This record gives sequence, C-alpha cells and structure tokens, in this order.
Amino acid sequence: MATVKICGVRTPETVRELRRLSVDHIGFVFAKSKRQVSAEEAGALIRELHDGVSGGESERPLAVGVFVDPSMEQLEAIMDKAPLDVIQLHGSESPELCAAVKQRIGVRVFKAVSLERESRDIPSAENIAGRLDRYRGAVDAILLDTHDPVYGGGSGTTFAWECIPPYQVWAREAGVQLLVAGGLTPDNVDNLVSSFGPDGVDVSSGVETEGTKDLDKIRKFVERVKRS
Repeated sequence: MATVKICGVRTPETVRELRRLSVDHIGFVFAKSKRQVSAEEAGALIRELHDGVSGGESERPLAVGVFVDPSMEQLEAIMDKAPLDVIQLHGSESPELCAAVKQRIGVRVFKAVSLERESRDIPSAENIAGRLDRYRGAVDAILLDTHDPVYGGGSGTTFAWECIPPYQVWAREAGVQLLVAGGLTPDNVDNLVSSFGPDGVDVSSGVETEGTKDLDKIRKFVERVKRS
C-alpha cells in the first residue's frame, strides 16, 4: 500500500486531523514558499504531532522538513528547534551532503528529482543511472516531482507518468523507495497508484482550497490512495 505525505502543513488543526487519518508523513516547508514555516513554528507543530503518543514514531505520522540547497549548519540549527524524522532535499544537493545528513543528523533523507512538465521522453536506464547512481546508499527515497523554475518543486502540475517505470526499476535495484509528487489531487491519485504502483505519494496544493488545507479533500485523497 502506498504511503501518503501531506505537505505544506501550517496549522495545529490540520496536524490533529492528519493524526486521525492513515497519513504516513506530514511535510513542513522550510524552503522559500507561500507555505514556508520557521523553525519555531514547525517545532510547535511537531509537538502537536507528538502529543499523547507514547509508542514512538510507529504510532504517528513522520515529520518531514522540505529544503532547497540548505547548509549543514542550517539543518542542524533547525533540528534543535524542530526535531524532524525526515529531511527532504529539493535542490542540487550532492550525494556527499545527503550522506552527511544521514550520518551527522541521524534522519532519513528523501531526494527530489525534477522532471519537466512538457517532456514525454522516457529516460533510459543509462540516463537514470548516470543521474542517480551516486546517491546509492546516501538516500532512503527518491521523489519524482514536476520541475518548478522558481522553487524547484511544488508546482501543482503533473509530469508524464509514463516516465515513472524506469525510475522504479532503479529504485528497487538501489533498495530505496520511489515516491511521486506533482499535480496530484483526490481525482487523479487513484489512477496513478493503480496504474504505476509507486511506494508513496506526496500532495500539497491538490488538497487545498484557496491556498488553505481542505480537510474534506485530504480525507478523499487518503481514502483513494489506500483503497487503490
């Protein structure tokens, strides 16, 4: 069954609702974005996430911090105030930085790979290997997302899903998860999951109404992923 990540969360009310649903990851955006939160804000939301949980992370969604080209010093300073379970990197971060984050900070690392919205060229195994082989052992998951020229990801638009299978092959050989983001909504996510079977899906604007998280859309999104 695919995991679900709801990204761009900013309110304790949303955190409380996501705890009631079968959500696996809650994303807090530290990169430049209209959904950006400070370390202090994220810390308060993570405390809400942990509140009343005695059995550890298996009994709650994992807290994911989304960054674009952060320094190690920035990550360590944020971790002091907001104890993340996962760091998701959306920029041009090197394999060396990814490995250092895992070793020094002791969290899981998701690395985003941006795909062009208009391109329908299916990448070859050699092309993917040349792009990703250096990240073997340095990351826990690869996240496919639609390229955004300003923020790197979070564009709210889909890429050609036909590009997913060769990335899945690479991910399975490398022993990492393959997650998919980019333009997902309650109306299209069941088609993605049933047709391509990613290990997980990631949504932000697709479960919003006028820029605010819509709990009805979130419930529908989660239900349609888990039944696919």
